[in-house]
Amino acid sequence: MTRSTADYVAQPGDGIAWVTGASSGIGAEVARELAARGWRVAVTARSRDALETLAAQAADGPGEIRVYEGDTTEPERMAEIVRGIEADFGPVALAVLNAGIYLPVDGTAPDLADFHKSFDVNLGGTVNALVPLIAAMRGRGRGQIALVASVAGYSGLPTSAAYGATKAALINMGEALKFDLDRIGVRIQIVSPGFVDTPATKDNPFPMPHLLPVETAAERLVSGLARKGNFEITFPRRFTWQLKFLRILPYRLYFPLLGRTTGWAKKGPPDGTGEDAG
Repeated sequence: MTRSTADYVAQPGDGIAWVTGASSGIGAEVARELAARGWRVAVTARSRDALETLAAQAADGPGEIRVYEGDTTEPERMAEIVRGIEADFGPVALAVLNAGIYLPVDGTAPDLADFHKSFDVNLGGTVNALVPLIAAMRGRGRGQIALVASVAGYSGLPTSAAYGATKAALINMGEALKFDLDRIGVRIQIVSPGFVDTPATKDNPFPMPHLLPVETAAERLVSGLARKGNFEITFPRRFTWQLKFLRILPYRLYFPLLGRTTGWAKKGPPDGTGEDAG
């Protein structure tokens, strides 16, 4: 019989929170926010120095941050980290799988390496953490997992051919997994932020409406985890719901509208490619 997991909210007393991609940006702020709310938090990224700094900043707070350095693209290391957290820190009750990169793509001269790296980190890295995590939670019949996607996964946006493809895949994967994870008592959610002021967005060559400070984004994400019944956590809603509407438009309306709002409609052909065919 299917268990009802829609209302399960992991609490600090249930075990450990695990955050991947925690060396900077949203991941680091989410770890700080969870620790401030009394969680013991395991953090993972490739940069031990950044993680150690993060852990030190939480030393005098109500929670604790402990470092588990690792590269999410290495499946054996992710499985080892899950085992290590559970053995010496406690059972993982809540996981925010956030590790990711944004590599903008110029569609007129795409770089194959940017696609492969994006897929390896954003999608493959998430799966590498997710699979051993589900195995650990399945044995307890309880857990909460959030996959950090993006509104770029809703539909195609300029420069996001690689990034958006990975985030669309995460959304689809979370939707598909929910059917089975409900059966074993594990709640899965997706997180679809709009534009957040992080190093990854600094050089975006288009307007970023409703840009949120990273601290605000982390607070909204963690508050969303603490609510019952929501599969998707998305913010700021006024912006993200506009994008939800745009994805249901016919393509003959979608492309001109996005072209105008992002400024892409005014771009001519790259140098040396001839005149714009219009």
